[in-house]
Amino acid sequence: MRSLSETYKRSPLPLYLQVATALRRRIDTGQWAPGAQISTLEELEAEFQVARVTVRQAVEVLQKEGLVQRRQGKGTFVSNEIKDKRWLRLETEWSELISTIKDNVPRFIPAPEPPPPRLDDDDGRPAAEYKYLHSVQSRQGEPFAVAGVHIASSIYRRAPRAFQSRTALPVLVGLKGIKIARAHQTLVIGTADAETAAHLHIPLNAPTAEAHCVVIDDAGVAVYVADIIYRGDCVKLDIDLLDRVKR
Repeated sequence: MRSLSETYKRSPLPLYLQVATALRRRIDTGQWAPGAQISTLEELEAEFQVARVTVRQAVEVLQKEGLVQRRQGKGTFVSNEIKDKRWLRLETEWSELISTIKDNVPRFIPAPEPPPPRLDDDDGRPAAEYKYLHSVQSRQGEPFAVAGVHIASSIYRRAPRAFQSRTALPVLVGLKGIKIARAHQTLVIGTADAETAAHLHIPLNAPTAEAHCVVIDDAGVAVYVADIIYRGDCVKLDIDLLDRVKR
């Protein structure tokens, strides 16, 4: 009892959301297969050592997400058809990254002018001036990412309409005369602040995947710096561990 109680206290999330997360994990991993009946409210109450109302709220969360269905007099069952939530693959190869995002249509949103982009020691020199683009990207009406992108102003002025209507990186790559010397992306796991949660329609402190991408030209200037926050529940990272060996 004490062990579970202390675990619950370490999370800022409401208790019913913590239980919902545990139940959702069982569906995601196949422990509860499509069409299978899940544990009863009484069983879950005893297992998680919480009140019946907490378990009921947790199951209602999964029901709203379309993961489970209640059948009168029979119990609660995992939905037969569950959409693949981990549809967003974060690419680790340059060409695949461009191909994946080239058809995205961002919804640009106003934002106060931010400070200069964050650059580490190996990120090249900052451009003399940057244009900042802030947008939300969606799939089938559901937002999945918030992007903050700094484009070197000298490059932005070459195709302002394109940058204001399309995803910035494919536009940059398509411009003539720009030679890219290096590009790299780092990924960290974070949680949603209030602004991000509002844009992505997720709870405060929900898991996120935060990508920091830098593109450096042949003069050593960081011409593109992006910080993109993805919903954690739609992301997967697939890396071919033998790719370099094959080469």
